[in-house]
Formats: sequence, C-alpha cells, structure tokens
Amino acid sequence: MNTRREFLGTTAGALAGIAFVGCDLLAAAPARAQARRREVMVGGRRVKTVDVHAHCAVPEAMALMGLKLSTPGSTLPPLLHMATQASERIRAMDEQGIDVEALSINPYWYKADRDVASQLIRLQNEKLAEACAANPDRFVAFATVALQHPDLAAQQLEDGVKKYGLRGAGIGGSVNGEEISDPKFHPFWAKAEQLGVLVFIHPQGTGVAVDLQNRLKGNGLLDNVIGNPLETTVALSHLIFEGTLDRFPGLKICAAHGGGFLPSYAGRSDQGCNVFPDRCPGPKDGALKKKPTEYLKQMYYDNIIFSPEAMRHIIAEVGAGQIVVGTDYPYPWTKTAVDLVMSTPGLSDADRAAILGGTAAKLLGIKT
Repeated sequence: MNTRREFLGTTAGALAGIAFVGCDLLAAAPARAQARRREVMVGGRRVKTVDVHAHCAVPEAMALMGLKLSTPGSTLPPLLHMATQASERIRAMDEQGIDVEALSINPYWYKADRDVASQLIRLQNEKLAEACAANPDRFVAFATVALQHPDLAAQQLEDGVKKYGLRGAGIGGSVNGEEISDPKFHPFWAKAEQLGVLVFIHPQGTGVAVDLQNRLKGNGLLDNVIGNPLETTVALSHLIFEGTLDRFPGLKICAAHGGGFLPSYAGRSDQGCNVFPDRCPGPKDGALKKKPTEYLKQMYYDNIIFSPEAMRHIIAEVGAGQIVVGTDYPYPWTKTAVDLVMSTPGLSDADRAAILGGTAAKLLGIKT
C-alpha cells in the first residue's frame, strides 16, 4: 500500500505530518550532532530496549477538530512544536538507551461525529504508519480509534493493524464520561481480543475530575476503595468489576503510569469484596471468576513510577513479567526509565532483560 511507504522529508529524516510534541527545553534545543548511542547491557549481553509510552501528534488531524499544537510563547502548556525531524527524537532515544519507541496519540477526538472521526483517524493512522516506515528499526505505533463509535473503532483497529502495520491501539481511560467497561464498547474489546494486539490505556486529562461521584458508582465499592482517584485506576477497576476481563479473557492491556493507584493498594479491592460482598455481585452474567488482585497479574504496566522501591512493590504485586519501560517522552517526567530497571534490587538478569524490552517486543511484534 502506497501510503504506508510514503516518506516525505529531507535527508535529515523529517517525518511527514508528525510533530513530536514536548516541553520548552526540547523545543528550544538547537540541532546538534548525533550523540553516541547508549547500548544497554544485562549480564554482559546487549539487550534491545522498548519504550511503550511515547507521545506524538498529527497537526493536520488536529485541525479537523479546530485544534493546533501550541507554539513558542503560547500560554497553552505543555505542548509545543518540537523538531519534526526524526534525528532529534532518535538522538534523545540514544542518550536514554531506548532502541524502539511505540508512538501513541492521546485521544482528543472523542466528541467528533462519525464522518469527522473517520477522516481524522484515517489520516492519523496513515501518518503514524509513514513515521514508522521511515525508521522501522526505531519506531512502531499504536493505532488511533474513534472509541465513541465502538463499531467504527473496531474496524479502525483492524485496518490499523492489517492495512497500516500498527501494533495495537492507544485509547483513553474513559470516553466522554463513560466507562470503557460499558457493554457498548464490547465490539472494540472483541476485536482487540480477536486480533491479539496490545491495548495501551492512557488517562484522559479531565476524565476522573468531570464527575467523580458518577464514575465511582457500580460494583467494587470504588467510592471507598479508591481514596485518591486516578483515571487509570478507575478504568482498570471497572474493567475488572464489570466483568470485561472475564468476557474477553484474551485481552492484552497495558496501563500507563504503573497502572495508577491500583497496584499500590490492590489488596483493598479484594478486602472490599470480602467485607461488603453485596457491593461485588459481579456483572449480570455471573460472579467474577477470580479475586480482583488476580486480574492485575494478567495486565501490563509501564514503569513511570520513579523509584526502585515503587518498582520493587509493583513487581511483588503483579510479577516482573508484567512490567515494561515507559518514558512519557517528550514530556519531561523521566529520562532514567532504563536506569530505574537497572537499579531495582532483587531482579535477575532475565527479569531485567524482559522489563527493558523482551516483554514489550513480544507484545508489539518487534524482532529482538
């Protein structure tokens, strides 16, 4: 297909239609010579590192919603135009020891009508495919989908994977105030399970703050269990307690920011059901098949959690095989995601190699 292989740019590697958005410092950084690539070694062997959490944007698609990226001097932080040349992003990856980035775009199109959503998603996925085709050893991408139209989203996911070579889907933790566990979204989940691809869940900026009390209704005693609510925490909890993970047991889900609050206090979900069983009746088609904490062990989590102790704890809760590297690039949250894996105590060489890239490579179909 022609669009997947189209690459428009200079010999420096400009990406057609892709803007890698970032902070002021990144936007202002002058062009410089390519830094030496950091090679990550574990047990004396070179390992391929994979970053599952890296952002970009397609300005042409944003324009369909009347939006644009902020520019230097704008009062709309933190998105600013960054160099649209692949060499700048690759330089940053090389400095941090990241071999492959999985690109994703935070949903901003969930209020678009069907026609606009169709055009916007097609454009975004084409541009993502072009970016990956231009540097296939360094980038893969998650398809974007219009989840507000679940049947359309299912088809967009299939097209993204089969037509454009994208590796899964990036979605928000809620859709216009509705939980992604709602039965209306079953067509999307069914398609993701059928295709066997990874779904990366990133929180919506205002998702949990719009109407907190309504979002905490339903099974699971969430109004009590989740004291400091986070978008991802609520989304994952509903996927568990409303039976989505039972209905689609083959789903592969990766949650941003270490899964939010949930893995840090997971036992309270189990205990809530023990103490208040009437608040955990299960979905309409029957009781939950496992304890809430057992579902956590079948999902994946990036390591944007900042400390070796936080890493040690989440690994104790879900297992080293469920943790992958995330940087949130180009947002300046961390430049040491690789170092965090290396400094976490108690990990074997096999554990470190899996977290750094082995697990993500399998999930995303990346050759190692």
